[in-house]
Amino acid sequence: MTLLKRGRDPLAGVGSLQEAVRDMLATWPFGEREALSIADWTPSCNVSETAEEYRIEAELPGVKQEDVEVNVEDRVLTLRGERREKKEEKGKKYHRMESSYGSFMRSFTLPADADEDKVAADYNDGLLSVRIPRTAPKESKARAVEISS
Repeated sequence: MTLLKRGRDPLAGVGSLQEAVRDMLATWPFGEREALSIADWTPSCNVSETAEEYRIEAELPGVKQEDVEVNVEDRVLTLRGERREKKEEKGKKYHRMESSYGSFMRSFTLPADADEDKVAADYNDGLLSVRIPRTAPKESKARAVEISS
């Protein structure tokens, strides 16, 4: 509160700090090639569950369906895609640009009762909805294990 009374913004410089950390991670220790795998923005995701399924909803405004990929591998669900930057119109000058563009990637480890073979996704009006059905937990059977010498 004292900082505000003196006319200072307590969040001043946070943006430049974020940029500095991002630049550092992009070049260290793997060099410039690693920068290509760092996401340019992160879409908001809501994760919920019912007795029948898990659901992940990702907000992807301005992203075309053909620019979105959903994969499941080794019990990890990955959402990947790109929001392409609009081409600058001739004679138009931006005074502020707050929209994020570029690639994104979000990964989620699936719970033990998720049926990874039946994952389904819908895309409508910039909302990606992924449904992961639940399966009955596998019963563990007790058995005797022979001990060899």
